[in-house]
Amino acid sequence: MSFERLRFHEIRKTSTFRLTALLGVVFALGVVALLALIYALSAHELTARTDRILRLEAARLQSVSAEALPDRINAEIRHNASGLTLFGLQSHDGEHVAGNLRVGADLSFNRPTNISGQLMHNPLRVLAIRAATGEIILIGRDISPIIDLRHRMLGILVFTGVAMVLLVFGAGFVLSLAPLRRVRDLQATSREIAAGRLDRRMPVSKRGDELDLFAGTVNAMIEEVERVVAQVKGVTDAIAHDLRTPLAHVRGHLQRAITIADGNTQMITLAKTATADLDVVLDRFAALLRISELEARGRHAGFITVSVASLLTAAYDLYEPLAEDAGVRLHRPDGPDAAITCDPNLLFEAISNLVDNGIKFTGVGGDVWLTIDVEAVRVVIGVRDNGPGLVAEERRAALRRFYRGVDTGGIPGSGLGLSVVAAIVHLHGFDLELADGSPGLLVAIRCSVDLGQTSPQPAIPAT
Repeated sequence: MSFERLRFHEIRKTSTFRLTALLGVVFALGVVALLALIYALSAHELTARTDRILRLEAARLQSVSAEALPDRINAEIRHNASGLTLFGLQSHDGEHVAGNLRVGADLSFNRPTNISGQLMHNPLRVLAIRAATGEIILIGRDISPIIDLRHRMLGILVFTGVAMVLLVFGAGFVLSLAPLRRVRDLQATSREIAAGRLDRRMPVSKRGDELDLFAGTVNAMIEEVERVVAQVKGVTDAIAHDLRTPLAHVRGHLQRAITIADGNTQMITLAKTATADLDVVLDRFAALLRISELEARGRHAGFITVSVASLLTAAYDLYEPLAEDAGVRLHRPDGPDAAITCDPNLLFEAISNLVDNGIKFTGVGGDVWLTIDVEAVRVVIGVRDNGPGLVAEERRAALRRFYRGVDTGGIPGSGLGLSVVAAIVHLHGFDLELADGSPGLLVAIRCSVDLGQTSPQPAIPAT
């Protein structure tokens, strides 16, 4: 089933995306916290290892006599193959005596300290101790590898955190696509059902998840609704069908009674009144059966591509004399022409019902307009009047069978005209809209334009 393009703001509102994002963020925070702990413990262990080396070297040099201390420091420098350990000896007033380590800053004794900017070694961790003679022994350790390792671990930590966040949101996005597509399919089906297609069913997959459980429940409900509606419609249609014949016989008897009344004026008047009432009932039954026929039709065998202007012109030609007799000005259709695919006879019937309603409800001195408005891929057939119109609350109710407005008691009609129009529009898959005509009522039929037809047939149905 086709569906509209999915948008990010719709995807991020899905429960799948939110749950994935929540669990993913919790997992990412746990991973980041673990890496941070590993980083902190590794940094602490490397620093402690350096301090142990410094204290070990300091203990060895502290046991050397003052006279042999300079030579011992120089010997340690020569034997330091890695070059990571540096040694220095300063007098008690800070003068350099021996070694390759010079520190200008004051250092705390017996406490390793990080310093930088010492010759070519950057940075260093230095331990200062005082010899028995008062001289200052300096032992330094190049911690550049440790600093570099810390930076690398910190970079890995940041990269991992960012990658986890992107992965979580990406996974949430991908995992939300399939459920949201299924929800779109369910929405599309529900709109068809709401439009009257009770034969449609919610799509059910083989997963058996919560959406399938919901779809199955809704399908069972729709089946029951379809059964009840079919029973009610069947009873209504059966009554209308079964009563037409005896009522037609009664009408025939009344007509016969009129002919043999033998000048009895009172009897003729009563028979004619009863005949008129029977005609109203028969018209209502005929409209009911017509609606049932349209709703059960569901076929497109009679569909052709026709000109919208030709349909409106035919309706104008048919109803213009009737409008003139009723004191209503019926305006010729205006707007650009367009081609649509439809059953011209049925669509002409719908337009005729709308024009007839406009003439009846507008009243003497009113106006009724036939309009064509071509949009991008749709054409709007409009019938607008400047009569009393319908308030917003009544417009949907007006499409129901037998609905009559509170101010229409003196206007003839059965309340089935718009129901017939709605059935025809639904059969074609078009949209029917009742809107404010400012003043009056605007009834619009929105049809799909036949883009592939360049020269529509001027199919004007017989009237």
